[in-house]
Amino acid sequence: MEEKNDLNMMIRKECAEDIDAITTLTKLAFECEEHSSHTEQFIVNALRRSAQLSVSLVAVENKRIIGHVAISPVTVSSGAGGWFGLGPISVEPDHQGRGIGSALIKTALAELQLLGGVGCVVLGDPAYYGRFGFQTRPGLTLAGISPEYFQALSFGAELPVGIVQYHTAFDAVE
Repeated sequence: MEEKNDLNMMIRKECAEDIDAITTLTKLAFECEEHSSHTEQFIVNALRRSAQLSVSLVAVENKRIIGHVAISPVTVSSGAGGWFGLGPISVEPDHQGRGIGSALIKTALAELQLLGGVGCVVLGDPAYYGRFGFQTRPGLTLAGISPEYFQALSFGAELPVGIVQYHTAFDAVE
């Protein structure tokens, strides 16, 4: 899967040669983020090591990786299957605000649907993620998180009720 767009970049699946660049990019992208754990690069690598990167795409411009998005499985306490979590998503700081993150998210969600995912959750700014159809869903929560920042998007499936849990890779600190 390679997708060209009007941003003068290409979106494609990650390959082994991309790992170091993704790690560096992710660290840089979150370095100055106030609401960051600053462990996102470790999370992506832990997801990869655990074979939990269901979707991992890079944005490439002039043969350089300038963006990355990860999607991994989540569990729902009700037992509902086919649900995934979006993130981390990273765009090189000097390329932010150009629509690269949006292009990565749209492509990743389309890829997730092709893989049979029934829905996706995200933790983040409701104004940003609402543009992609994510909404706060009563009854679907993430422990310890204010409900307005935890949102879900169904691809036509009934929305589950329960507590969502991300893979243990999200606890990675190195």
